[in-house]
Amino acid sequence: MKYTELKNMTADELELKGQELRKELFNLRFRLATGEVENPMRIRAIRKDIARVLTAVTEKQRG
Repeated sequence: MKYTELKNMTADELELKGQELRKELFNLRFRLATGEVENPMRIRAIRKDIARVLTAVTEKQRG
C-alpha cells in the first residue's frame, strides 16, 4: 500500500484500515506460531502498512 493512497482517505476510513491490518497481523502471527504461514515476509509488510496508516492519521489530526 502506498502512502499517497492513504493520504486521500478520511479519518474513519483510516481507522477501519488500521483495524483490518491489525487483525491480519494477528492472524499471520498465529499461523506463524503454528507453522502454517506461507509467506513470513508478509508480516513485515503488514507492520509497515500499519505504520503508514498511523502516520496518515497523525497528519490528519495535525491539520
